[in-house]
Amino acid sequence: MLEKFKQHLEQNFPKVQSFHPFFNEALKWMLEAGGKHFRAQLLLGIVNAKNPALFDKALNVALALEFIHTYSLIHDDLPAMDNASLRRGKQTLHKKYDETTAILVGDALNTQAFLLLSKLDLKDNVKLKLIETLAFNAGLNGMIIGQAIDCYFEGKTLNLEQVEFLHIHKTARLIAASLKMGCEICELDEKECEQIYEIGLLMGLIFQIKDDIIDATLDAKEAGKPTHNDTHKNSFVKLLSLEGAKKAKNDKISLCEEKMKNLDSKLANELQILIDKYLKG
Repeated sequence: MLEKFKQHLEQNFPKVQSFHPFFNEALKWMLEAGGKHFRAQLLLGIVNAKNPALFDKALNVALALEFIHTYSLIHDDLPAMDNASLRRGKQTLHKKYDETTAILVGDALNTQAFLLLSKLDLKDNVKLKLIETLAFNAGLNGMIIGQAIDCYFEGKTLNLEQVEFLHIHKTARLIAASLKMGCEICELDEKECEQIYEIGLLMGLIFQIKDDIIDATLDAKEAGKPTHNDTHKNSFVKLLSLEGAKKAKNDKISLCEEKMKNLDSKLANELQILIDKYLKG
């Protein structure tokens, strides 16, 4: 599944006809750097479990998710936000090229994601649902307000409920959307979609807690991005301590696995593989 997606990504880097000397190179700079493709795998895992005949048609939906996620990282790394110099083991775009290029590449990937969804070889009502789900979770009601809170409250202490709100929106909503969009491709009923979306929110929080632990315990080379960077941010490690964050992560994994018992076994197995690979340890 992961190899099929990587191959699809490599065959479909965005590009534009123009006389700009390096913009197409910049467009694929962060996409070809790799990453876990966790969100793409969640979406494809649902389709693989529920309706594998739609797997090939789902690849462009997974690609749209990857574009949105990568745009968010590019903008997150900008001087106005985290001012990071390293991402996925490579120079960030504003360091490799310039800040203008980084902003415009992020904008391009964001809008290209929705263009991809509009052209899918799926029913119109399914395409509309996919566009709505991605726009809601990646936009104002998800990543955007999460990032706004994250930036505004740097150096200020939030309580646990507020930190969870921040990271549910900044990180977990797009992860949950990945699962929900897989459900929508397969035209699952609304109740099952929402049940899986709620599991996705929990997985998203686990993902963020693990990321905070990585920031506190690994060096930049091991992590592929700057670490020990969250001392001024509202991270789970800062709020709960390293041991407290590890306990919170394990407790949420147990809760997630408990909720997955209500899913059919093939789907639960697909999700368990990804939890074991990316969220445990």
